[in-house]
Amino acid sequence: MVTDGFTTCLWFDGRAEEAARHYVSIFKNSAIGRIARSTEAGPVPAGAVITVDFVANGQRFVALNGGPKFTFNESVSFQIHCDDQEEVDHYWTALTEGGGEPGACGWLKDRYGVSWQVVPKRLIEMLDDPDREKAARAVGAMLAMGRLDIAALEQAYAGE
Repeated sequence: MVTDGFTTCLWFDGRAEEAARHYVSIFKNSAIGRIARSTEAGPVPAGAVITVDFVANGQRFVALNGGPKFTFNESVSFQIHCDDQEEVDHYWTALTEGGGEPGACGWLKDRYGVSWQVVPKRLIEMLDDPDREKAARAVGAMLAMGRLDIAALEQAYAGE
C-alpha cells in the first residue's frame, strides 16, 4: 500500500498484526493491507511479521514490530471526534477493553499503550462559544469526567 501523503507508523513489540486487526475491528472505513514478513536474512525468524499496512477510519497506518526499545506515551495521541454519546461510548468501550486504561477528560490508553482522546464534536462547539462563562462551565464539567458525558456537559454549559 505505497501511496502519496502521510502514513503514521506505530511501533510495537511483537504485537503489530494483533493491534492492526484490533483497530480495524473498531473503526468504520478500515482494512488490513499488505503484511510484510521477515526472510531468512532478517534479524528475526523467517516468516515473522515485520510490518502491517492498515487503514483505520480512512487514515493510513503501518504497524511495525520494532521490538521493546521504544514505547508509546501520552505525548502523541489520536483524537476521535464523535457525533453523539453512542459513538463516544462505542469508542471508549472498544479501546479500553482488554487492558486499556481510562483517563481523565476523554483520554484513555488502549491495551497497547496508545493514547486516544474520545471527544464529542459538541464539546468543541461549547469550548468555542464566545460566551466565556458558558465555555468555562463546560471545561469545569469536562475536567471532572473520564468518559465524556454529552448530556452532563450540556447541563453545565447551560448553567443547570
